[in-house]
Amino acid sequence: MGHYAIYDRVEKILGPETRGRLLDVPAGEGALALRLREMGFDVACCDLYPQIFKVDDTEIRSGDLDKTLPYSEAEFDHVVCVEGLEHIENPTNAIREFSRVLRHGGNLVISVPNIMNIEERLKWLFAGYTSHFKPLSSEVREQVATEYGGIEEVALHVNPIGYSEVRFLLETNGFELESVHVDKRKRNAVLFLPLVGLIRLVALFSSPAKRAARWTNELNADEVLLGGNTLIFKARKI
Repeated sequence: MGHYAIYDRVEKILGPETRGRLLDVPAGEGALALRLREMGFDVACCDLYPQIFKVDDTEIRSGDLDKTLPYSEAEFDHVVCVEGLEHIENPTNAIREFSRVLRHGGNLVISVPNIMNIEERLKWLFAGYTSHFKPLSSEVREQVATEYGGIEEVALHVNPIGYSEVRFLLETNGFELESVHVDKRKRNAVLFLPLVGLIRLVALFSSPAKRAARWTNELNADEVLLGGNTLIFKARKI
């Protein structure tokens, strides 16, 4: 139920990693789980609505990312959470749970909408919201409920979370951020290069120490500022 460009990137990220037990949460209908299983991972799946899962011969459990996941400590070598954190009330709890169920040295791959790319920054400036997090009026919620059979959580983005928030949650819950990726490059990114250059130039007026402390260079890196619709993080439990 996610975007296939994200699945493609997750495959590339995990491709070089040693195979092992992997948790896919939220699993949706199971498209990513099927890919990961074919890559040789021992895949277990979890979702708030396990009844929508469609992959045979793959474990699926009912679980809520806002609560305790139905797994033991250090049970997995890898955890993948694609298009999940923006749909829940408490991403902090989810990251904490990922740390709990991962073994030492295990990999975490998570995705969030890229609310910090230049196009979204401009939309926020002129409209007051980004394309990923539109106002959730009663009309919008009624439309979603009709289209998704009353399962709002599948479609509604309720928690704007970007690079800074994700990195903070990772570092405060025992993870080291190893790399940041995008689903795919935006075709019109070149149109914004003059403005991007100006943003980076203004940033240079801050001292190197302040830029390092505020992750200025990271926030203005190509992956974030010129990247696609989705940021994908790879972190390791330390």
